[in-house]
Amino acid sequence: MGTALLEAAESDARDLGATGMAAWGLAIPVWMRASWFRKHGYQTADRQGVAVMLWKPFVDGAVPPRWVERGTRLPEPTPGKVDVTVFSSGWCMSANLVAERARRAAAEFGDRVVYREIDTSTHDAVAEWGVADEVSIDGKQVRTGPPPSLEKVRSLIGKRVRKL
Repeated sequence: MGTALLEAAESDARDLGATGMAAWGLAIPVWMRASWFRKHGYQTADRQGVAVMLWKPFVDGAVPPRWVERGTRLPEPTPGKVDVTVFSSGWCMSANLVAERARRAAAEFGDRVVYREIDTSTHDAVAEWGVADEVSIDGKQVRTGPPPSLEKVRSLIGKRVRKL
């Protein structure tokens, strides 16, 4: 089924005048494997950690895509409080789950925590912040794959609260 869907997407892209097709995958042997796309004629165009941007040119001279450069910008910290910042594009169910857990955990600490959610559902927002989906606690990125439990997120926030 996946092969048929990919072939249909490539056909549609060609019909619309695209010079190639991009996809993303993971370099590790878990869900959304980059190797699956390689079996279908895709080649690596760019890489950020385990995330691989793959590319299948349709014409000679087609320019491969690149990942948006990862940003380091965060909202200004709030003195005397723990900052929990969620960047959310809304498209990734796993990232949405982590965002919800971060929101719930942050609320448990009351006014000792400042919770911010930044909508990154547009290209301009991703370009501005340099990230689509991420959770950070006092500027430190939380590992979100596989999604951490509510208890884990609560523990991470609690450690920072105790250091206030």
